[in-house]
Amino acid sequence: MNDKIREKLESLRAMLQADGGDLELVDIDGKCVHVRLRGACGCCPHAMMTLKSGIERVLREEIDPEITVERVM
Repeated sequence: MNDKIREKLESLRAMLQADGGDLELVDIDGKCVHVRLRGACGCCPHAMMTLKSGIERVLREEIDPEITVERVM
């Protein structure tokens, strides 16, 4: 499952990079994915929405419905 998560996050990075942001995978602990938002995404007031309604939703739909995404500062 970790490889699938890594691949999906890599494909989602392009979307963030198009808006001046980026995503760094910090750790995968079971079904909890720890990421750091960078660039414009790192200081964006909508960062939590990007994580939960964007990245977490995609990972849950495409890989496992129990995945959670946590932000690392």
